[in-house]
Amino acid sequence: MVGGGGGGPLRRVGKYEVGRTIEEGTFAKVKFAQNTETGESVAMKVLDRSSILKNKMAEQIKREISIMKLVRHPNVVRLHEVLASRKKIFIILEFITGGELFDKIIRHGRLSEADARRYFQQLIDGVDFCHKKGVYHRDLKPENLLLDSQGNLKISDFGLSAWPAQGSFLLRTTCGTPNYVAPEVHLNHTLSSELLNVPLKQSGVISL
Repeated sequence: MVGGGGGGPLRRVGKYEVGRTIEEGTFAKVKFAQNTETGESVAMKVLDRSSILKNKMAEQIKREISIMKLVRHPNVVRLHEVLASRKKIFIILEFITGGELFDKIIRHGRLSEADARRYFQQLIDGVDFCHKKGVYHRDLKPENLLLDSQGNLKISDFGLSAWPAQGSFLLRTTCGTPNYVAPEVHLNHTLSSELLNVPLKQSGVISL
């Protein structure tokens, strides 16, 4: 257990100095933080234990953490470690400075052919690695694809991912963002034999 679980604003969690809020959602905040031992910048996802229990999300959070520990790849956002206090859970992630691919498209319009080809190849590399580990993202979209300072693509947000090693029921649930899901998902075809092709089709939709 670590400090930082009180009611006041976070200043330090373990070896991390905590700064500004980067993003805030219904169940979590993402804060900028710095490792005081190495000077490395990180993103700290802060979850409230009571909210997790109230919304019956404990298994989902455990699955997401287990998956991110498994999928260590240059084109996947890296999980550094997970810390906990009496009231909070802190997920320490690689800090990505370039923002979302979605924002780049909005700012600059259609991507150049060279950029589109590079991002698509990096996306396929990341997805292929996940598949080899038995992980299926299930919510690939430009908002979940981040760009680092060198312009390399990183897959993020494994909250809806399926991992057959932890049970097959998730392979038969429908999820994802409507504009990016494969036709099989719209038609409720979610058999595990078809699942491998769904992220590849999502990747194709993103590239368009």
